[in-house]
Order: sequence, then structure tokens, then C-alpha cells
Amino acid sequence: MSTFAQMLADNPFAKDIWQGLQQTPKKLSSRYFYDEAGDQLFQRIMQMPAYYLTNCEYEIFTTHRQAILDLLDDAPFDLIELGAGDGYKTKVLLRHFLAAGAIFRYLPIDISANALQKLKAELRAELPNLQVEGLAGDYFKMLEQLGGSGNVRKFILFIGANIGNLSCEQAAIFLQRIQQSMNPGDLLLIGFDLKKDPQLILDAYNDPEGITAAFNLNLLHRINRELGADFNVDAFSHWETYNPVSGATKSYLISRAAQHVQLFGQCIAFEAWEAIDVELSLKYSLPDIEALASTAGFRIRQHFTDRRNFFIDTIWQK
Repeated sequence: MSTFAQMLADNPFAKDIWQGLQQTPKKLSSRYFYDEAGDQLFQRIMQMPAYYLTNCEYEIFTTHRQAILDLLDDAPFDLIELGAGDGYKTKVLLRHFLAAGAIFRYLPIDISANALQKLKAELRAELPNLQVEGLAGDYFKMLEQLGGSGNVRKFILFIGANIGNLSCEQAAIFLQRIQQSMNPGDLLLIGFDLKKDPQLILDAYNDPEGITAAFNLNLLHRINRELGADFNVDAFSHWETYNPVSGATKSYLISRAAQHVQLFGQCIAFEAWEAIDVELSLKYSLPDIEALASTAGFRIRQHFTDRRNFFIDTIWQK
């Protein structure tokens, strides 16, 4: 194996970036938005008035926290969160579950070790009685690692509409894999952003302050920092679209001029106005959600929505 091939084999980030930039059209995974700078920018996005998703889900958890706990039937459980981030919304459930005397462990999983480290430090200070064990890495590897947790029921959270980062086909496969990691009776709480006024959706992903643009463009800064590339980030701009038929919100980074980028000693050419596909955020209708649950092998237990019906958290059982 060549030195270059070995380097790619040893570094999943490098491999994914290299392969994505060889595609036509070029494509980079949004999973790599979240380094330390990306984490900070996303915290700012969640605080924007136009970014309704965070407030809607926070409202759902605040309003329905006891109804959610009731579905667990007073039995001990492991609360496993995929993509925990800063835990802002989940803390609503954690505080309530502790106050209600529930017997559980909190097991946040995140690809960002930086985010997990911060979350664990905050939880030690805010909720010292909480049993918490952070797991940094791939969701399915961590779920496999937790597979032998005895007879304790799993309650898996996949919130924040992160399922929208996958196509319908990818979402079905992803959820089938989660279902296969579960035991009969285990529960999955999953958040979906609902189809609504297209302008509300576009405003949430294309704020006039440019925070979302900075968040997406930070991926190019990260490639420069960590992989030694020489992207001229100022020569790229952020572009957002929404298709109200398919529900697909798409983010692109647009090369505003013909240019060349050096990466791993190789030259990558960009034409003027060439786009890099960097993010999908799919919006769902209720029939879409119910069909997906059936395809993935789940039975729907209960839906919870915010008062404006912008967002839904739905609980499924294996």
C-alpha cells in the first residue's frame, strides 16, 4: 500500500474529504462541521430567533416531559443520546427524570469529543447525582459496545431533526440499524422538522447575520487546519435552497471563481460557480414519518408536537 493510501486508510476524515472532492458534483459530509469552532458556531445558530427548531423541541420536552417518562413504566433504563451536542434540550428531561426519582444512566454519544467533554463537565456541576458516561465515536460502534448492558431497557434519543441529514432511503437504513441494536420493548425518541411555510424554513438556514454561512464555511477552514489544504475560504459563498415538494433543504458552498486547491500534494480544480454539496436537511409530513417507522420495523407509541406544529418528537418501540 502506498504512503498516500495508508494515510487515507488511517484517517477517516482525510479519506472522506478526499473522496468527496473527487466526486461529480463535489460533496462533503455535514458530519464534519463539528470541530471546536463549528461547535461554537452551532451554539450561536441555535440561539437565533429564526432557527425555530431548538425552541420548538425545547417546548415539546418542557410540556410533555412527564408523559415521556410515563412511557417507560417506572422500570430502570439507559438513556442513550445519539449526537448529544451541548445537551441543552436533553437537560429538560434529565432534570425532570431525576426529580421524579427515575432510575437511569445517561449515555451521550457524539462524534465530537470536544462537545462531550464540555457536556460532562457541565452535568457534573449542574446535576451531580446524575450517572453519566460519555461515548465518543460512531453511533453504531458505540451502540454495539452497549449491546451487552443486561436487561436494562434502552431509551434512545435522536433529536434535533438530525434524521433530516439523511435521504429517505438512507434514513430507513439508518433506523433499521438502530432497531437491530435494540431489544423488544426498547424505545426510540426521534425528532423531525415538519413541512411548513417555505420562507420560514429558508430563513432558519440562511440568516442575514451570516452565522449559518460561517458555520458551513468553517468546514473549509477545518480542512485547511487539519489536512494542510490551501482553500481560499473567502472565494467561496454559502447558498441555500428548499424544495417544498420533496421537503429537501440543501446547503452548498459555491466557488465564486475558477481556482485550484492543493490537498495532499494534489491539485483540485474548481470551475467558476461550481458547487460543493455540503448538507441535506429533509423536512417531513406526518404520513412520511409513519411510513418511515413502519419501514424501519417500529411501532409508534406516541407523537408530541409544539403548539405551532412546526416540529414533532415521536416515540417508537421495537
